Amino acid sequence: MTLTVDDAIHTATKTWRRLGVEQATADEMAEELAADLAAASADGRSVADYMGGDVEALATSWADERGLVPVRRHLKETAVAAAQGAVLPALAALAFWYVNWSHLLDPSGEAVTTTLDGHVVREIRRSPNVGVPLMWVGLPLCVVAAFFLIRRAVRETLRHHRASMIEATVQTLAKALPVIFAVAAVLAVAIGYFGDFAIGYFQLFFTVPMALAGMVGTVAAGAAWVRNRTCTPVTAGR
Repeated sequence: MTLTVDDAIHTATKTWRRLGVEQATADEMAEELAADLAAASADGRSVADYMGGDVEALATSWADERGLVPVRRHLKETAVAAAQGAVLPALAALAFWYVNWSHLLDPSGEAVTTTLDGHVVREIRRSPNVGVPLMWVGLPLCVVAAFFLIRRAVRETLRHHRASMIEATVQTLAKALPVIFAVAAVLAVAIGYFGDFAIGYFQLFFTVPMALAGMVGTVAAGAAWVRNRTCTPVTAGR
Protein backbone atom coordinates (compact mmCIF):
# COMPACT_ATOMS: atom_id res chain seq x y z
CA MET A 1 0.00 0.00 0.00
CA THR A 2 1.38 3.38 -1.08
CA LEU A 3 1.89 5.86 1.74
CA THR A 4 0.15 9.14 0.93
CA VAL A 5 0.75 12.60 2.34
CA ASP A 6 -2.54 12.50 4.24
CA ASP A 7 -1.70 9.10 5.73
CA ALA A 8 1.71 10.29 6.85
CA ILE A 9 0.35 13.47 8.45
CA HIS A 10 -2.47 11.56 10.15
CA THR A 11 -0.10 8.95 11.58
CA ALA A 12 2.42 11.55 12.70
CA THR A 13 -0.30 13.63 14.39
CA LYS A 14 -1.63 10.59 16.23
CA THR A 15 1.89 9.76 17.37
CA TRP A 16 2.48 13.27 18.69
CA ARG A 17 -0.82 13.26 20.57
CA ARG A 18 -0.02 9.86 22.07
CA LEU A 19 3.35 11.16 23.22
CA GLY A 20 1.67 14.06 24.99
CA VAL A 21 2.54 16.89 22.59
CA GLU A 22 0.11 19.78 22.94
CA GLN A 23 -2.57 20.08 20.26
CA ALA A 24 -1.47 23.49 18.99
CA THR A 25 2.15 22.38 18.71
CA ALA A 26 1.13 19.15 16.99
CA ASP A 27 -0.90 21.12 14.44
CA GLU A 28 2.07 23.39 13.72
CA MET A 29 4.34 20.39 13.24
CA ALA A 30 1.76 18.78 10.95
CA GLU A 31 1.72 21.91 8.77
CA GLU A 32 5.51 21.92 8.68
CA LEU A 33 5.55 18.22 7.77
CA ALA A 34 3.03 18.83 4.99
CA ALA A 35 5.25 21.57 3.57
CA ASP A 36 8.31 19.31 3.74
CA LEU A 37 6.46 16.49 2.00
CA ALA A 38 5.27 18.84 -0.71
CA ALA A 39 8.83 20.03 -1.28
CA ALA A 40 10.06 16.43 -1.35
CA SER A 41 7.38 15.52 -3.88
CA ALA A 42 8.44 18.44 -6.08
CA ASP A 43 11.97 16.99 -6.02
CA GLY A 44 10.63 13.63 -7.16
CA ARG A 45 10.85 11.87 -3.80
CA SER A 46 8.01 9.71 -2.52
CA VAL A 47 6.45 10.05 0.92
CA ALA A 48 7.84 6.68 2.03
CA ASP A 49 11.30 7.66 0.85
CA TYR A 50 11.20 10.95 2.75
CA MET A 51 9.74 9.39 5.93
CA GLY A 52 12.15 6.46 5.87
CA GLY A 53 9.33 3.94 5.84
CA ASP A 54 8.46 4.40 9.54
CA VAL A 55 6.27 7.43 10.18
CA GLU A 56 5.88 6.78 13.93
CA ALA A 57 9.63 6.51 14.47
CA LEU A 58 10.32 9.71 12.58
CA ALA A 59 7.52 11.58 14.35
CA THR A 60 8.77 10.39 17.74
CA SER A 61 12.35 11.38 16.93
CA TRP A 62 11.21 14.76 15.66
CA ALA A 63 9.23 15.52 18.83
CA ASP A 64 12.03 14.25 21.06
CA GLU A 65 14.67 16.39 19.35
CA ARG A 66 12.51 19.45 19.90
CA GLY A 67 12.06 18.70 23.58
CA LEU A 68 8.33 18.17 23.25
CA VAL A 69 8.06 14.68 24.75
CA PRO A 70 7.35 14.87 28.49
CA VAL A 71 9.04 12.31 30.67
CA ARG A 72 6.21 10.33 32.23
CA ARG A 73 6.98 8.60 35.49
CA HIS A 74 4.17 6.02 35.25
CA LEU A 75 3.87 5.88 39.02
CA LYS A 76 0.45 4.24 39.01
CA GLU A 77 1.53 1.61 36.50
CA THR A 78 4.68 0.90 38.53
CA ALA A 79 2.70 0.48 41.74
CA VAL A 80 0.17 -1.84 40.11
CA ALA A 81 2.92 -3.95 38.54
CA ALA A 82 4.75 -4.27 41.86
CA ALA A 83 1.50 -5.27 43.58
CA GLN A 84 0.84 -7.92 40.95
CA GLY A 85 4.32 -9.34 41.44
CA ALA A 86 3.95 -9.37 45.23
CA VAL A 87 0.47 -10.82 45.68
CA LEU A 88 1.25 -14.50 45.08
CA PRO A 89 4.37 -14.60 47.32
CA ALA A 90 2.41 -12.72 49.99
CA LEU A 91 -0.41 -15.26 49.82
CA ALA A 92 2.11 -18.08 50.05
CA ALA A 93 3.76 -16.45 53.08
CA LEU A 94 0.38 -16.16 54.80
CA ALA A 95 -0.30 -19.82 54.01
CA PHE A 96 2.99 -20.86 55.65
CA TRP A 97 2.15 -18.71 58.66
CA TYR A 98 -1.32 -20.25 58.92
CA VAL A 99 0.06 -23.81 58.83
CA ASN A 100 2.28 -22.91 61.78
CA TRP A 101 -0.30 -20.88 63.71
CA SER A 102 -3.13 -23.37 63.33
CA HIS A 103 -0.98 -26.43 64.14
CA LEU A 104 -2.49 -27.99 61.03
CA LEU A 105 0.42 -30.41 60.63
CA ASP A 106 1.05 -30.85 64.35
CA PRO A 107 0.79 -34.58 65.14
CA SER A 108 0.37 -33.89 68.86
CA GLY A 109 -2.89 -35.02 70.36
CA GLU A 110 -4.80 -36.11 73.41
CA ALA A 111 -6.17 -39.53 74.15
CA VAL A 112 -8.96 -40.04 76.68
CA THR A 113 -9.65 -43.44 78.24
CA THR A 114 -11.94 -44.58 81.01
CA THR A 115 -10.78 -47.16 83.54
CA LEU A 116 -12.94 -49.97 84.90
CA ASP A 117 -13.57 -48.02 88.06
CA GLY A 118 -14.88 -45.03 86.09
CA HIS A 119 -11.87 -42.74 86.23
CA VAL A 120 -11.06 -40.69 83.12
CA VAL A 121 -7.42 -40.81 82.11
CA ARG A 122 -6.12 -38.20 79.69
CA GLU A 123 -2.90 -38.88 77.82
CA ILE A 124 -1.28 -36.00 75.97
CA ARG A 125 1.06 -36.96 73.15
CA ARG A 126 3.36 -34.10 72.22
CA SER A 127 5.31 -34.11 68.98
CA PRO A 128 7.26 -31.43 67.15
CA ASN A 129 5.05 -29.11 65.11
CA VAL A 130 6.04 -29.69 61.47
CA GLY A 131 4.57 -26.31 60.59
CA VAL A 132 7.37 -24.45 62.37
CA PRO A 133 10.31 -25.56 60.19
CA LEU A 134 8.03 -25.49 57.15
CA MET A 135 7.24 -21.83 57.81
CA TRP A 136 10.88 -20.85 58.34
CA VAL A 137 11.85 -22.57 55.09
CA GLY A 138 8.87 -21.25 53.14
CA LEU A 139 9.14 -17.59 54.14
CA PRO A 140 12.64 -17.06 52.66
CA LEU A 141 11.48 -18.77 49.47
CA CYS A 142 8.55 -16.35 49.31
CA VAL A 143 10.94 -13.42 49.71
CA VAL A 144 13.18 -14.65 46.89
CA ALA A 145 10.19 -15.29 44.62
CA ALA A 146 8.77 -11.84 45.38
CA PHE A 147 12.10 -10.19 44.60
CA PHE A 148 12.28 -11.60 41.07
CA LEU A 149 8.55 -11.41 40.31
CA ILE A 150 8.32 -7.75 41.32
CA ARG A 151 11.39 -6.77 39.31
CA ARG A 152 10.12 -8.58 36.24
CA ALA A 153 6.61 -7.14 36.53
CA VAL A 154 7.90 -3.57 36.87
CA ARG A 155 10.37 -3.97 33.99
CA GLU A 156 7.79 -5.46 31.62
CA THR A 157 5.19 -2.83 32.50
CA LEU A 158 7.56 0.06 31.90
CA ARG A 159 8.67 -1.50 28.62
CA HIS A 160 5.04 -1.88 27.57
CA HIS A 161 4.49 1.85 28.16
CA ARG A 162 7.80 2.69 26.48
CA ALA A 163 8.89 4.53 29.59
CA SER A 164 12.27 6.09 30.10
CA MET A 165 14.96 5.04 32.58
CA ILE A 166 13.68 1.48 32.86
CA GLU A 167 16.91 -0.22 33.85
CA ALA A 168 17.82 2.55 36.28
CA THR A 169 14.44 2.10 37.96
CA VAL A 170 14.80 -1.68 38.15
CA GLN A 171 18.33 -1.48 39.56
CA THR A 172 17.29 1.05 42.21
CA LEU A 173 14.24 -1.04 43.03
CA ALA A 174 16.40 -4.14 43.50
CA LYS A 175 18.48 -2.27 46.09
CA ALA A 176 15.40 -0.97 47.88
CA LEU A 177 13.37 -4.20 47.93
CA PRO A 178 15.06 -5.69 51.04
CA VAL A 179 14.08 -2.60 53.03
CA ILE A 180 10.59 -2.63 51.53
CA PHE A 181 10.18 -6.31 52.43
CA ALA A 182 11.33 -5.61 55.99
CA VAL A 183 8.75 -2.85 56.38
CA ALA A 184 6.05 -5.09 54.90
CA ALA A 185 6.98 -7.92 57.30
CA VAL A 186 6.92 -5.64 60.35
CA LEU A 187 3.53 -4.31 59.30
CA ALA A 188 2.15 -7.83 58.83
CA VAL A 189 3.42 -8.90 62.27
CA ALA A 190 1.91 -5.78 63.85
CA ILE A 191 -1.43 -6.54 62.22
CA GLY A 192 -1.21 -10.10 63.55
CA TYR A 193 -0.57 -8.92 67.11
CA PHE A 194 -3.37 -6.37 66.86
CA GLY A 195 -5.76 -9.04 65.62
CA ASP A 196 -4.80 -11.33 68.50
CA PHE A 197 -5.25 -8.54 71.03
CA ALA A 198 -8.36 -6.78 69.71
CA ILE A 199 -10.26 -9.39 67.70
CA GLY A 200 -9.57 -12.58 69.60
CA TYR A 201 -11.27 -15.74 68.40
CA PHE A 202 -12.14 -14.38 64.94
CA GLN A 203 -8.74 -12.82 64.38
CA LEU A 204 -8.10 -14.98 61.30
CA PHE A 205 -10.85 -13.19 59.37
CA PHE A 206 -9.17 -9.90 60.17
CA THR A 207 -5.49 -10.78 60.06
CA VAL A 208 -5.31 -12.53 56.69
CA PRO A 209 -6.97 -9.87 54.48
CA MET A 210 -5.45 -6.96 56.38
CA ALA A 211 -1.95 -8.46 56.41
CA LEU A 212 -2.22 -9.25 52.70
CA ALA A 213 -3.37 -5.72 51.90
CA GLY A 214 -0.67 -4.25 54.13
CA MET A 215 2.18 -6.23 52.58
CA VAL A 216 1.07 -5.73 48.97
CA GLY A 217 0.30 -2.05 49.59
CA THR A 218 3.73 -1.49 51.14
CA VAL A 219 5.44 -3.04 48.13
CA ALA A 220 3.33 -1.00 45.70
CA ALA A 221 4.01 2.24 47.56
CA GLY A 222 7.71 1.46 47.81
CA ALA A 223 8.01 0.73 44.09
CA ALA A 224 6.19 3.95 43.22
CA TRP A 225 8.49 5.88 45.56
CA VAL A 226 11.55 4.36 43.88
CA ARG A 227 10.20 5.24 40.43
CA ASN A 228 9.45 8.79 41.57
CA ARG A 229 12.98 9.21 42.92
CA THR A 230 14.59 7.69 39.83
CA CYS A 231 12.58 9.40 37.11
CA THR A 232 12.19 13.14 37.62
CA PRO A 233 9.06 14.75 36.10
CA VAL A 234 10.86 17.10 33.73
CA THR A 235 10.38 17.66 30.05
CA ALA A 236 12.87 15.92 27.79
CA GLY A 237 15.40 18.18 26.13
CA ARG A 238 14.83 21.08 28.51
